[in-house]
Amino acid sequence: MATTGKKTKKTHESINNRLALVMKSGKYTLGYKTVLKTLRGSKGKLILISNNCPPLRKSEIEYYAMLAKVGVHHYNGNNVDLGTACGKYFRVSCLSIIDPGDSDIIKSLPGDQ
Repeated sequence: MATTGKKTKKTHESINNRLALVMKSGKYTLGYKTVLKTLRGSKGKLILISNNCPPLRKSEIEYYAMLAKVGVHHYNGNNVDLGTACGKYFRVSCLSIIDPGDSDIIKSLPGDQ
């Protein structure tokens, strides 16, 4: 059972590293309203949602993503953790990756989890 905890921590760290690379070299939008705008405009490639995002918002984002055929990844941490992973000093409940830049985050993360 200890190995599964270590594996999830390692994948969590690799997601954070890939996310940091997107923040440096790619294009992204942070926040609920801008995520919906990117989904409506078919610009988003991948959506990340924190685990404490309100259920109604989460389901609305997932619905728009399903219509736009965009992958959704449920980030294994709350909005403070997601904000820290993005290198920001504020909370981030959801983010949309428009252009991954040098990162391979879109290929590495499974679409629906």
